[in-house]
Amino acid sequence: MTDLVVRRLLIDLKPPFARDWCGGDAFSSAVFNALSMSFPYGEQFFIDAVRDTVDMLAPELQARHKAEVKGFIGQEATHRRIHALFNEQLERQGLVDHWTPRAMARMKTLEGNDPRHALAITAATEHFTAMFADWLLAHPQVLDGAEPRLRTMWFWHSAEESEHKNTAFDLYAAAAGSQAWRTRWFRRVTMIFLTDLARQTVTNLRHEGQLWKLSTWRSAARILLGRDGLLRSNLPSWRAYFRADFHPSQHDSDLAGRWLADNAAMFEPVNALRPAAS
Repeated sequence: MTDLVVRRLLIDLKPPFARDWCGGDAFSSAVFNALSMSFPYGEQFFIDAVRDTVDMLAPELQARHKAEVKGFIGQEATHRRIHALFNEQLERQGLVDHWTPRAMARMKTLEGNDPRHALAITAATEHFTAMFADWLLAHPQVLDGAEPRLRTMWFWHSAEESEHKNTAFDLYAAAAGSQAWRTRWFRRVTMIFLTDLARQTVTNLRHEGQLWKLSTWRSAARILLGRDGLLRSNLPSWRAYFRADFHPSQHDSDLAGRWLADNAAMFEPVNALRPAAS
């Protein structure tokens, strides 16, 4: 089991930040903004999926996973709160979140189904966020020149995503979730997540008048498709999820632990955070 610490990030997101807050790079700012728009609803979905599945486990399994699930919920609730504050600034800048309404409409189709489906979606999405998190921690230059508060926020979030990447996966196994449905949902999540990310990023860039600039697409090619780019370098990790013997712990998370240790002054541990009812 993983010992998950809930941490309160010591930054103030009330003061506004620049539209091109990511070192003046329009594409980076737009894609990070798009990701943030998905988090408040997504994190609540993950919390509910984990909590609903724990309730269906045998008492001895509930006891085994209780502490880790509590830490997972606390971390995700903290992420949800921080990104809601970040997104309020984006709204003031005139950016419109089209991702969340699409996600909410899709998830309504799961109502009344076996809760393990929602948990399989959670495990799949958590693998995506862990891949992104580990990539960002390994390539911190992506945030060079970024607004200091936001640079800290994204590294902190990445470190905790990497830290709790086992939780939903292990809970799915404890609930006797099938390999077939695990990989089936991962294929669907891959298509839906990347499509939604692309659509929202394009919408953000269009709003900022940056969509058709050559510098925007040069940045996109470098960040996504370069030798160390997000998509190209994560292909092996993406493929690994389909293996019958896959487990998230097979992928190294040392950078997450190192960032948390080196930046302890940027947050304070708390005993628990109580997530709001969904």
